[in-house]
Amino acid sequence: MSTHATPLSPSATKRPLSLGVIFLTLYIDLIGFSIVFPLGPDLLHYYLDIDGTKGLLGALLGQINSLAAALGNTSHLPEVLFGGIISSVFSVLQFIFSPFWGGLSDRIGRRPVLLYTVAGTALSYLLWALSGSFWLFLLARILGGLFGGNLSVATAAVADVTSRAERSKAMGLVGAAFGLGLVTGPVVGALSAKFNLLESWPCLAGWGVNPFSVPALVAFLLSLLNLVWIRSRFRETLPPATSGRSAEPRLRNPLSAILGLDNAAVRGANLVGFLYQLAFVAMETSLVFLSAERFHYGPMDNGKLMGFLGVCSIITQGYIVRKLVGRVRETRLLAIGLVCSTAGLLGLGFAPTPGVLYAAVAALAFGGGLINPSNTGLISLYASPEEQGRVLGIYRSLGSLARAVTPICAGVLYWTAGSRTLYVVAAALAVAACAATFRLPQPKR
Repeated sequence: MSTHATPLSPSATKRPLSLGVIFLTLYIDLIGFSIVFPLGPDLLHYYLDIDGTKGLLGALLGQINSLAAALGNTSHLPEVLFGGIISSVFSVLQFIFSPFWGGLSDRIGRRPVLLYTVAGTALSYLLWALSGSFWLFLLARILGGLFGGNLSVATAAVADVTSRAERSKAMGLVGAAFGLGLVTGPVVGALSAKFNLLESWPCLAGWGVNPFSVPALVAFLLSLLNLVWIRSRFRETLPPATSGRSAEPRLRNPLSAILGLDNAAVRGANLVGFLYQLAFVAMETSLVFLSAERFHYGPMDNGKLMGFLGVCSIITQGYIVRKLVGRVRETRLLAIGLVCSTAGLLGLGFAPTPGVLYAAVAALAFGGGLINPSNTGLISLYASPEEQGRVLGIYRSLGSLARAVTPICAGVLYWTAGSRTLYVVAAALAVAACAATFRLPQPKR
């Protein structure tokens, strides 16, 4: 890889280590982040047994059940809505705080901000481990959302240590870390949930220990490991020439920050990314329901299906994209990825056999593997060096917004209008994103 002519990169020999450190930082963080994914329904039933129908949980479930009855589905929709609301709390806070952490990293550096956010994330997992009631669990999720800026800051660090020609290729490593973490985390969560500390030490219930404390403690220990890793191996990547030159970071209306971007190319790439994320999260939220409803898949079958999606995504972002970038323009890769994603979404919506289901998932994984690094690379290339953290934070913030609104909307649409309608709508969003790519300019090298 080539180097920048800055004081930060005196030799090319340091760069592979820097990218490797960033990759492992992201991977460890995303394992901890996704440990909770397979536990949602069991968490709901546990806190229902503990808190009953009183207090905060009772009030929430009362509203959810009323909404589900009004929409004509009281069998699955309450559980879907509950999971959507809990994930939305986390995602809305990430939507608000990601641009703040990104902007702060533009001023004081990537390393200290990563230390702050990983430490805050570790505290959220510790609080989860001691969440003997629903309101404590919700507080833990809120704390995790407040400090959820790790991904945008680490992505900005990748932009710091790569040349413009290498940018999108390096973003493939970010995507590979993301995919690998999201494959590993749910497996770790499902396996660690088999161990209930209360079975051996019932007295720990007085400290708030619950049946899900082991997954929470695993996530907590992973965050501590990440803190040690960052302190010992993560060298500051923000070039001294750009340090402190960005706008003063502050909390503000995220939509105003997005709409107020004075860079039309960045706004366009953000629109493409947001439309795609709406479509992808709709699939991600509903895929296990579709496979169970249409092909009678159980947890093991769905685990294999999601694992297949993750492996295909890792191969695409970690290998295929790195071969294509430099030979094919990012805007063209982005359009190809969206066409493949559209085909995959329609394939899922109308899949008559498990073979077609897997083929559609492979098309989606390939499409997403092209879209994510290409679009992230374009946004980084469109932005100036002193605003990488803020701009990439806004991009990740939009992804969080998609994750905040889509699970609830997709759940309602799936259980009221049917799976085919949902996937046709998702495919239409991908088509709209594809149309928007033709307005994106070629970045300067």
